[in-house]
Amino acid sequence: MSYPKLFTAGILATLLGVVFVVAANAQDPVQVDPSHYKVLFENSHVRVLSVHYGPHETGPEHSHPNSVIVYLSDAHVKYTRPNGKSGEWNAKKGDARWAPADKHKIQNVGDGPYEAVLIELKH
Repeated sequence: MSYPKLFTAGILATLLGVVFVVAANAQDPVQVDPSHYKVLFENSHVRVLSVHYGPHETGPEHSHPNSVIVYLSDAHVKYTRPNGKSGEWNAKKGDARWAPADKHKIQNVGDGPYEAVLIELKH
């Protein structure tokens, strides 16, 4: 194989590796946790997800871009980040809040279902 062909093959292999690493790190909640996240709408600007966790359910680690959350139920949720740090938040039905891009695992620590609409912003 000639030098230019080897060079081109090397670049292609590197680019494919980068694509696979980025895809693995993205951890799309719809792909890794379809029992809790469903796509309601998507276009080039936003993706709207339905979120549903039963009482005391936990989902796998996933990530979101900058988003807005609208709570359809009262919520008491624990999140755990990849570094092991965790926290909790509470929300009332009808609340809406900004959520910066984040990677986490979610647990509904409440006794009722946690339901929300999550509007993910695309850049």
